[in-house]
Amino acid sequence: MNLSDSQKKIASNVIWSLGGKIVNMASALFVGILVARYLGPENYGVMNYVISYVAIFTVFATFGLDNIEIRELSRQNGKKDTILGTCFSLRILFALLAYLGIVFSLFIYKTDRFTSLMILAYGLTLFTGTGNILRNYFTSIVKNKYIVKSEIFRTFIGAGIKIVLLLVKAPLEYFIYAQIFDTILVASGYYISYKSIVGSVRQWKFDRTIVGFILKESFPLVLSGAAVIIYQRIDQVMIGNMLDKAEVGYFATAGKFVDLIVFLPTVLVQTVTPMLIRAKENHPETYEAKKKTFVSVTTWTAIIMSLIVSLLAYWLIMYTYGEKYSPAIPVLQIMAFKAVGMALSASGGQIIIMERMQKWAFIRNVLGCVLCVALNYLLIPKYGIIGSASVTIVTVMFTGCFANVFIPCYRNVLKVQLYAIIFGWKELGYFKRMIKNRTEK
Repeated sequence: MNLSDSQKKIASNVIWSLGGKIVNMASALFVGILVARYLGPENYGVMNYVISYVAIFTVFATFGLDNIEIRELSRQNGKKDTILGTCFSLRILFALLAYLGIVFSLFIYKTDRFTSLMILAYGLTLFTGTGNILRNYFTSIVKNKYIVKSEIFRTFIGAGIKIVLLLVKAPLEYFIYAQIFDTILVASGYYISYKSIVGSVRQWKFDRTIVGFILKESFPLVLSGAAVIIYQRIDQVMIGNMLDKAEVGYFATAGKFVDLIVFLPTVLVQTVTPMLIRAKENHPETYEAKKKTFVSVTTWTAIIMSLIVSLLAYWLIMYTYGEKYSPAIPVLQIMAFKAVGMALSASGGQIIIMERMQKWAFIRNVLGCVLCVALNYLLIPKYGIIGSASVTIVTVMFTGCFANVFIPCYRNVLKVQLYAIIFGWKELGYFKRMIKNRTEK
């Protein structure tokens, strides 16, 4: 039996996305290890503190537009120039407002001069991040290979720059500048891909008549996204303020390996979502079954990878970052399971958006944000970064899954998620069927 066209698209995009992510993350991990060993826990902690500080404001710069863009471009590709032009204008505006928010926050919340200057410099990535609108377009038409080519190019150039900085023994600030340049490279890559494959961005049009619709659809996601970013990044800021920057370095080191296992569920979600949107609109009779398979495969992929990384945590840290980062070992053993909560959150979140229920999403994420800050405030002084790692797992599982019980219209999503956790392993045969079908072709 041959693969259907949609299955071929999914398989092709998963392969491209996985291949690109593997190349990008392998390179980033290798160079990141060299940088971390060179800088040491304290300076490495400062760099991650700066990145986390700016990340808290990123959600206001994107204004929850990413998922709305993908959804609307999937549904109305013929209006792409209007959608892209309007969303780009909004993104520039919100990036400017978010940057002003960073400046204002630094006046209120005092930190040392060097850290403040690095935060202001890295804050410029809020503007280069507007290039993601082009990434969203290629995602919506299920052609990830153009995204992947841009990101691989950025990875190799960026890695080369960081290696040169290591060889010349550059100070910390140059590594932060290199991070900024990375975002310029990837945005430029998206632009070149779009121009060569699709056309000129000069064809984009700003349409004020759809601004209200876009903002109305995205606003609940802003509240939701703000809470998500805060509970995902506030831990490193709180650790830096309540303990020291070296502890941030240990905590961030564990986080790098967690990023490795989060990427596969994330790729699955981003790749399959456009197909689910079309199934919902054109073949509603198959949508429910596909939705259950989607969440189950995503969740159990994360569970398996989390178990592997947790069991290998000692060797992963000791044979990469070295003995001076050994305090990160127990953190990684716990933090590995963050991937499960993230998989449930990402897959469940896409279902919520597809079924137009996102206006209530902020409730669970605000609850998760409050829970995260409160538990970190209580546990960091007593248990240090181990306590913060435990808070991370509690928060992502609560926000991504169990908080749905408090929102009546989300309880069906919760049922699908609970099925995925308990019985979802049965759905892993989906990959086996796809591979078998491809072999028989």
